[in-house]
Amino acid sequence: QVQLVESGGGSVQAGGSLRLSCAASRSSSRLICMGWFRQAPGKERERVAHIYTFVGSTYYADSVKGRFTISQDKAKNTLDLQMNSLAPEDTAMYYCAARSGGNCFQSDYNYWGQGTQVTVSS
Repeated sequence: QVQLVESGGGSVQAGGSLRLSCAASRSSSRLICMGWFRQAPGKERERVAHIYTFVGSTYYADSVKGRFTISQDKAKNTLDLQMNSLAPEDTAMYYCAARSGGNCFQSDYNYWGQGTQVTVSS
């Protein structure tokens, strides 16, 4: 079992930056994928970015490409999401997730954090 704990959310004005961090309770060496998802009120959950932990390759949703950067620190068992040029449409609850098998593009990740709120005001 893996526990994921997010931190770093908050309120920021449009154009600002936030850095989210996800701490895993144990090594990510057996986790094939780690990623960030978000869900805004009244909307479906969407994938923001993910990383294949073994090789470090990444994926970004078109809506965040060029503004967000996902990164991992295997020594610290952490996953970060640097968010720049934030816009009101980025407002959502952001969740860290991980999976121990399968394909990173699948949605049924094994482990989920409780989420951290990001609010961007115009």
